[in-house]
Amino acid sequence: MKIKLILLGALSMILLQCSPKEKIEQKINPLTYWGKNPWPEIRKKRIAELLPSALKQANVNAWLVICRENNNDPLADHVGGENAGGTAMFLFYNDDKGFHSIVFSPSGEATALDDLNIHDKVIPVDRGISAIEQASNFIKKQNFSKIAINSSTTNSTADGLTYTQRLALENHLGEESNKLVSSTEVVYNWLSLKLPEEVEILTKAAELTAQFQIEAYKQVVPGKSTDADIAAFLKQKMAEYGVKDGWAPAQNPNVNSGADRGHSHATDKVIMPGDVIQIDFGIKLYDRWVSDIQRFAYVLKEGETKAPKDIQYYWESGKAGSRAALAAMKPGVKGIDVDRAQRVLMEKAKSEYVMWSTGHPVGYVAHDVGPNLGGSQASHVRPAAQKELKEGMTFAFDGFHAWKLADGKKKTISVEEMAVVTKNGARYLTKPQEELILISNK
Repeated sequence: MKIKLILLGALSMILLQCSPKEKIEQKINPLTYWGKNPWPEIRKKRIAELLPSALKQANVNAWLVICRENNNDPLADHVGGENAGGTAMFLFYNDDKGFHSIVFSPSGEATALDDLNIHDKVIPVDRGISAIEQASNFIKKQNFSKIAINSSTTNSTADGLTYTQRLALENHLGEESNKLVSSTEVVYNWLSLKLPEEVEILTKAAELTAQFQIEAYKQVVPGKSTDADIAAFLKQKMAEYGVKDGWAPAQNPNVNSGADRGHSHATDKVIMPGDVIQIDFGIKLYDRWVSDIQRFAYVLKEGETKAPKDIQYYWESGKAGSRAALAAMKPGVKGIDVDRAQRVLMEKAKSEYVMWSTGHPVGYVAHDVGPNLGGSQASHVRPAAQKELKEGMTFAFDGFHAWKLADGKKKTISVEEMAVVTKNGARYLTKPQEELILISNK
């Protein structure tokens, strides 16, 4: 399936903020390059094919999502409630007849919601009648033992139910409210898996992200270009292709030719010979799926034709850690064990300690729902690091090597790739960086 999208709104907003001299010469037409947004069909398929098993794995009969206007649930768009006006109740459940999805929607939105053909049934709720009460009356007639609701202490995506909504729900459910449990596991099992169509989109995002970074490095003029200049070039590429930021715009991309700055903005530091440059960059396709890729370069000094032995050693060490992590990414393996696979190599290579996890899920956001690939050397291990990898999960992960600069500050190579877990292992979503990019000082 050819991946397409319309993101003209983002493109227009960016171009309007530029002065005439800064406006970008259009090389592609986003209208024809991206085409129709595939999210509506993918969402429908995700509900029908992935949600029933997510409920079973979480050991619940049903999942209830309450949507409303303005201050909506984080998962509203995933269940079809993004256009809710008044309060609407989305109920998903398994019984001996199979999987069902029912919506109790204000009558003003019910017809439009039914037209989307996402749910088995959309029940209009007349003005003056509470959708929560009507849904609760339906629930009380079912033989549910556990009903998941979006209240979670560990996953903000599964924590969209407000205090007043919960009070109203408990009031209408009465004794049945004792069956309410957190939807943490439902949301985890559902969102952590991506359909093949989604993996294809993430592949396109990864390819473009890496391609843009290679082009950005070609713009570097040592002694003149700043980190912020290179970041601005990448912003232009985003505008040209009509895509959005993979995370907070002020910190995307992060171009860093100096000591480690973590997640931060690009500064006005001038790129100089001898610098190791990091670009941490992500884009969002279809206003839905995001990438997270890092590429590294070295600026040659006068007379150099290749990187010095120490820099080359750091690079090879980081790359080896990345390959070890990929090899460890298999169904059934815990996230903490993927992290451990490269930490062993880091110790042998005498790398300085790196506080960041080896990797994290990536998909709908840069740090998505799923197993954390970290914790093997941390004082506190996240519960997500004890989760097992499954086929269909997608990750961004780093190959680390850190060393101290002359001023005592630390510099880390963290070449970041994206991969999908398959039945027999994991595979890259785009060609990994094999060699340190060399930038001439002339």
